[in-house]
Amino acid sequence: MNNLKNKLDKVLLLVIGCLTILGSQTIVAQQEFNKTTIENAMVKAMEWQEAHPIFGLEPTDWTNAAYYTGAARAHQATDNMIFLAALKNMGYKYSWKTPERYYHADDLAISYPYLYVHMNQSRKNLVDLEPTKTFIEKHLFEPNDWKIGKGDKEFHKILWWWCDALFMAPPVLVLYAKQTKDSKYLDGMHTYYMETYNLLYDKEEHLFARDIRFLWTGKNTDLKEKNGKKIFWSRGNGWVLGGLALMLSDMPKDYIHRDFYVNLYKDMVAKVKEIQPKDGLWGASLLAPESYNHGEVSGSGFFTFALAWGINNGLLNKDEYMPAVTKAWKGLLNAQQDSGKVGWVQDIGFDPKPASKDSWQNFGTGAFLLAGSEIFKIK
Repeated sequence: MNNLKNKLDKVLLLVIGCLTILGSQTIVAQQEFNKTTIENAMVKAMEWQEAHPIFGLEPTDWTNAAYYTGAARAHQATDNMIFLAALKNMGYKYSWKTPERYYHADDLAISYPYLYVHMNQSRKNLVDLEPTKTFIEKHLFEPNDWKIGKGDKEFHKILWWWCDALFMAPPVLVLYAKQTKDSKYLDGMHTYYMETYNLLYDKEEHLFARDIRFLWTGKNTDLKEKNGKKIFWSRGNGWVLGGLALMLSDMPKDYIHRDFYVNLYKDMVAKVKEIQPKDGLWGASLLAPESYNHGEVSGSGFFTFALAWGINNGLLNKDEYMPAVTKAWKGLLNAQQDSGKVGWVQDIGFDPKPASKDSWQNFGTGAFLLAGSEIFKIK
């Protein structure tokens, strides 16, 4: 009888222990998805980034553009004026100007935060949109060598020759079309988007090659990971998928080509969900996660933003996709240090490379803010 009682006592203690662990996990999960916790994480990330500007690059370049795009979406989600103040200060400081490589999509990206501030300004004519207008008119409608395959390198065959460009220019053009109520900007965007899609999208893998150097054609058939798979860069595909979510946010529901973008978005998110590692963060090389023993935050941040956006906007089934979002957000929070710094960000590049606990970039912070902005909205 005593032996039976001892066994029952042990079972009871085990059950109590399991329930305690499960209860603790539930509390942790609730804290991670608590709106105050999410907003505080975003504020800390932005405050750290504002205190640690990157020197040596043009302050209105694509890296800062991605960061401030994240700040714009963070403000849209939370209505916290600290994000809008940072956007206004940046724009005012640099006179709302763009860089002047009018053929290069990277240099249009800074106009997304400008356009966002313009929509949310309280002071009339605060934002000078003339530099943005000039860039867009030249980029879309003026002839230049890049549009006819005469860029400055062998692999520059089209205007948007690298998949990253699909984050840099299209969301700006869609938002500009929305504000000007002129569909010619949508149509111009679609023309160049289709060039990139037709050149770089792999319809078997539902992922984009970064540029033609990574296509399995001709002499490039030997360019592969050690496991024999094609090389698909996480951040490159994150740029595309994050860009799609931004575009679809502002694209008219009745736009003639909208279904193309919705279907591309759904195909890509299904693939991204399918290949998500168990720890939540995608590696730098999507089809060879074993190449590095860690996840990479910038690509993962853009993926998380896109998946959460799909749930919030009814394009994705919440029951099916929420577990992936949950794992990814936990991974992103684990990459944020107590100071607010967001680590595990691969450096500037064009193919998979390792990161570290302390490696950071402003566009990585932007990806974190984008992810947080949609996580914040999930009900």
